[in-house]
Amino acid sequence: MEEIGIVIVGGGIAGLATSIALHRKGIKSVVLERAEKVRSEGAGIGTLSNGWRALDQLGVGDRLRLNSSLIHKARTMLIENGKKREFVSNIVDEARCIKRNDLVEALSDALPEGTIRFGSHIVSIEQDKTTLFPVVHLANGNSIKAKVLIGCDGANSIVSDYLQLNPKKAFACRAVRGFTKYPNGHGFPQEVLRIKQGNILIGRLPLTDNQVFWFLVHMQDNNHNGKDQESIANLCRKWADDLSEDWKEMVKICNVESLTLTHLRYRAPSEIMLGKFRRGTVTVAGDAMHVMGPFLAQGGSAALEDAVVLARCLARKVGPDHGDLLKDCSMKNIEEAIDEYVDERRMRLLGLSVQTYLTGRLLQTSSKVLRLMFIALLLLLFGRDQIRHTRYDCGRL
Repeated sequence: MEEIGIVIVGGGIAGLATSIALHRKGIKSVVLERAEKVRSEGAGIGTLSNGWRALDQLGVGDRLRLNSSLIHKARTMLIENGKKREFVSNIVDEARCIKRNDLVEALSDALPEGTIRFGSHIVSIEQDKTTLFPVVHLANGNSIKAKVLIGCDGANSIVSDYLQLNPKKAFACRAVRGFTKYPNGHGFPQEVLRIKQGNILIGRLPLTDNQVFWFLVHMQDNNHNGKDQESIANLCRKWADDLSEDWKEMVKICNVESLTLTHLRYRAPSEIMLGKFRRGTVTVAGDAMHVMGPFLAQGGSAALEDAVVLARCLARKVGPDHGDLLKDCSMKNIEEAIDEYVDERRMRLLGLSVQTYLTGRLLQTSSKVLRLMFIALLLLLFGRDQIRHTRYDCGRL
């Protein structure tokens, strides 16, 4: 049986970022990715100032800034019974939209060759009866014993199942994300614009002068799976049918291959507060830990923060002096490091989880009474400064 010091399950944003953070602290890790190449599906990721602080700590921020424009304002418009209400926030700190492809490529390029093992499909995890360290079993029949196992394998995480975390919950809505290119320029302001009209929430973020990232959420339609790209495009056109011409045109001329349809899910705030995110020397990060709705645009940035904090906590206890296999590092030291990571992240993630959930419910409900209740809760818990979460600093590696 192969023995590895630190194994990361999942080669998405959280997994690659965690591996880079460890690498920058002089600690080797291996990333097990079930796909045959770096996963680049998905459209854009709105990245706020807290996310850019994490990206700079990972050493890839400057590269990503080259292909993304600054966003100066966030504007939300509610259209109900022919009446419009508008809410505007000026963005003082850094906010940009990044192509997921660009982010994943930047992260993977920063890793030493051989760090990512593609085609590694995990079928089960068990605890070694002698050493009590985790053992990962792969579909090809091989097994790996790890000193540390970090699950960054998304919302359907096999590692979170090993931790016996509760299943994720679902919002009663689906979302489509995509890109639209305007060869002669789109002419839109450098702002995040969201419009809620009936059961539709639609928004756009300029990526460059010629390209925008957009999302379209139907708050009630939960019955379409999108068999192929063209069926997803047709679904978008149907959802956008009652919107103004510029929005319909954006959806109509989009890059059909960029479209992704997802059922929005979240980990309940109660489990973020009370959940056990460590079992022995096993933990989770990213969506495996705290999958949340897109309503604050913080899912990707929170995963980057996880990576910085986890690597920093592990480095204090299991630094590079212990070697690639962490032979001289005790289980107690590793467990203490993971506990420090969980403790540091818990309250930050609880705040994001609660605010995201309440914002999603506020946008979803048609009841005026419930709407007032959610607004009151948001003001009570987070005050008038509803973008304070963007000023969070995860600290230095």
